[in-house]
Amino acid sequence: MNSQWECVIGLEVHVQLKTQSKIFSGAPTAFGAEPNTQACAVDLGLPGVLPVLNRDAVEKAITFGLAVGGDVARTCRFDRKNYFYPDLPKGYQISQLDEPIVAGGYLDVEFEGELRRINLTRAHLEEDAGKSVHDAFVNQSGIDLNRAGTPLLEVVSEPELTSPAEAAAYFRTLHALVRYLGICDGNLNEGSMRCDANVSIRPRGSSELNERTEIKNINSFRFVERAITFEIERQIELVESGGKVVLETMLYDAERDETRPMRSKENSDDYRYFPDPDLLPVIVSDAMFEEARAALPELPAAKRKRYVEDLGLDAKTATRLVADLPTASYFEATAAAAGNAQLAANWITSDVAAALNKAGDDTEIKIPAETLGVLIQRIEDDTISSKIARSLFDVLWSEGGDVDRLIKDRGLEQVSDTGALQSIVDELVAQNTAQVEQYRAGKTKVLGFFVGQVMKATQGKANPKQVNELLTAALAGE
Repeated sequence: MNSQWECVIGLEVHVQLKTQSKIFSGAPTAFGAEPNTQACAVDLGLPGVLPVLNRDAVEKAITFGLAVGGDVARTCRFDRKNYFYPDLPKGYQISQLDEPIVAGGYLDVEFEGELRRINLTRAHLEEDAGKSVHDAFVNQSGIDLNRAGTPLLEVVSEPELTSPAEAAAYFRTLHALVRYLGICDGNLNEGSMRCDANVSIRPRGSSELNERTEIKNINSFRFVERAITFEIERQIELVESGGKVVLETMLYDAERDETRPMRSKENSDDYRYFPDPDLLPVIVSDAMFEEARAALPELPAAKRKRYVEDLGLDAKTATRLVADLPTASYFEATAAAAGNAQLAANWITSDVAAALNKAGDDTEIKIPAETLGVLIQRIEDDTISSKIARSLFDVLWSEGGDVDRLIKDRGLEQVSDTGALQSIVDELVAQNTAQVEQYRAGKTKVLGFFVGQVMKATQGKANPKQVNELLTAALAGE
């Protein structure tokens, strides 16, 4: 970014709540059904139908509000947001304007090694619209109303994000939180979380908020960063060439890596909000509030703090582990089985992460946590070397099996017999006098040559610690 400018970013993230049925009807919410097979009369907006609020959606919104330290409203209401679009059969969307279920709150986002608190404006309940399909028919568009009425929690941040990378970090943090809470499955490729980014620029050091644009429906962490980056550069180029940023809604084209206008941006007056006459005010009882509070799990920030303070992990490693609930759970189970949290963390952030990356993002970890824990134990008790352990890891990942059985059947036990190793070391020292003289002349790197020769002679089974001790003594002439 041009150093004369700074950006101001706020995100509106639509979190699809993990309920069995829609927010105002009994129609299912499962992903992937045939078009228009999961839309009932209420979702279609047929005459005479009435909405009935889904209690589960309200409870999940309460859970979120408590987790972010927001003010959970004891009473709130729904409004009609009026606009006309083919995928909105009623001609309005049921949402919340003046009385959201959650006001305020915050997310602590780790970015560039520091925690930064990003305040939330609100989180409100609403129904999703249907989906326009433009690639199923030649020169025609179709409408799929399966998604119509799916419960959403729209989480709105204050305009406090200061870079595209920080915005992506915020999105990741929110993604991790809703998965921890169990209120959303977080499947970005299925549209379970979609992000609208409000972006503006101003001269560096200014406190004024200038006109913004809104980039709609971004559904990946990478695209959030790329879309905002492009839009910032577009706005800077526009202003520096004498133009003016206008309030409009933008579309991000991932294939071209660019934003382009969709339509002029509406404001609340354009939507003609008014209280929905078919829905009673929502009253959050003390019992609902306390049940939600009692059910809160250990949240990512608290888990990260525990990993650092109680388990001795560094902050970067702890952050990687808590970013995803299944990974955190796998780590804790592995650490318990291994009896060594640091080694468990090292294996998961290196070998396990590499295997997952190679196999693809949707792949589950192929090795049970207890099995990996035993593998780590066998390194710790000198049964096998780290090198052998990594070869066993590949076997366990691709074929499965029992660690101890594989070690026995393949004859992989580490050679720790001091007498046998001493004999090999003495023979190597006697046969490689030139290298011995180099070592004694101060070229200590030649030690690696001898270590390699011992490992070759023992087929990689020698205990590395013992090998180093014996070689150091022998090369020193002791």
